[in-house]
Amino acid sequence: MNGLLVGLLLGSGLFLVWWSCWEPEPPGSGRDGGPHWLRRLGDDIAEAGYESLSTRMLLTACVIAFAFVFLIAYAISSVPAIAFCFAAMAGYAPVALVRMRARKRRARLRDLWPDVVDNVTSAVRAGMALPEALSQLAVRGPEELRPAFAAFGHDYRTTGRFTECLDLLKVRLGDPVGDRLVESLRIAREVGGSDLGHLLRTLSQFLREDARTRAELEARQSWTVNAAKLACAAPWIVLAMLSTRPEAVAAYSTRTGALILAFGAVLSVVAYRVMMRVGRLPVEDRVLR
Repeated sequence: MNGLLVGLLLGSGLFLVWWSCWEPEPPGSGRDGGPHWLRRLGDDIAEAGYESLSTRMLLTACVIAFAFVFLIAYAISSVPAIAFCFAAMAGYAPVALVRMRARKRRARLRDLWPDVVDNVTSAVRAGMALPEALSQLAVRGPEELRPAFAAFGHDYRTTGRFTECLDLLKVRLGDPVGDRLVESLRIAREVGGSDLGHLLRTLSQFLREDARTRAELEARQSWTVNAAKLACAAPWIVLAMLSTRPEAVAAYSTRTGALILAFGAVLSVVAYRVMMRVGRLPVEDRVLR
């Protein structure tokens, strides 16, 4: 067993050395094509704020977590079915962490976007050019969004291409509200119009009302969702505790035991997905990516 762990650690180290020899993908590369689930995963990475993380790196982390936990669980329980169940959970853990961070960051940004829109509105009313109105958010905007607007200002000073800089800003923000703001400014720059200030004020008011309503709903249903998650996780916590006693999990080494575990896993996944769908609030899609 010690030799197996040493070999696993050595292989992981060699893989990380090999991985470091490749240049990271630029922001937004490989996130617009491919299957729907792959594009959705790329959106989750962007919304989570991991600019240097690509979908390929995330999927590789899932495979490594799956293999590592499978070997550890099999060494402890000596039951392949149990090891596979916990390895599947570990393999999904990196994706779950990214999506959890994306939800938290989305919730924080929901409270910050009205201030961003108000700052842009004030700058436009003061007669500032649109590139300057966005660049000044690197100083006056919310702390969490300043790096993205600072990068926009640097790109615009370097290239002078407003449209291309807006596209890069949308990728860095990775937020549907940011998409709407960027496209509103793009249209105002290309076709002109005197209603931009009214449009931005209406957008700011709508965002504040939406954030207040969503916060009330999330506060009311949070305890129900947490209780449902605990109910789904409780059987597997008990199984993990039983796995330390070989005589307690010997029954799962048979074909019938493996079928019972598979049936329980399917029921847990279905119940969790139904619970999340019933309790999920509407999430705005990035239709203006």
